[in-house]
Amino acid sequence: MKPAPGRIRIIAGRLRNSRLEVPDLPGLRPTPERVRETLFNWLAPVIAGARVLDLCAGTGALGIEALSRGAAQAQFVEPEPRAAQALRANLARLQLDAPVAGTDAARFLADAPRSFDVVFLDPPFTAELWEPLAAALERGWLAPDAWIHVESPRGHVPRLPATWRLHREGHAGSVRHALYRRSPELPLS
Repeated sequence: MKPAPGRIRIIAGRLRNSRLEVPDLPGLRPTPERVRETLFNWLAPVIAGARVLDLCAGTGALGIEALSRGAAQAQFVEPEPRAAQALRANLARLQLDAPVAGTDAARFLADAPRSFDVVFLDPPFTAELWEPLAAALERGWLAPDAWIHVESPRGHVPRLPATWRLHREGHAGSVRHALYRRSPELPLS
């Protein structure tokens, strides 16, 4: 299931079969092709024209896949300098105009918020950042009906805001991947 060392491919859209260079860095865990395919099948009705935020971007495969499939714009956030540089190089080679913030996700989210329709939340598993990053996203970063994709270790379901409703989930190897839909309207108890 793990891609060939140093390369992964874009699955569909205008950049279909384009290869992304992947630096050999400890802890860098590109989202497997099978998970990306499932996720983008789920997102197919909403990805065209979407504003996308790829937090903890790593290779940027999720955000680049979104752009390939018609997302209007993507913002990438990646603090590791070599990963951020490889991401910028891949974007330039693919002729994609998308900013890469070379800072950690918490610092990025402390800035003035902008609204996104789709967010990819896949922090390093050992850092356990799901809850604080999810809380920060709720401070103006999410469109009222945003979609949030969350990856975590299999068997670990992060505590997320009550406004995030589980839409679908799956497992691939040791990874749980889940798609949530933000619903600011909470049912009456």
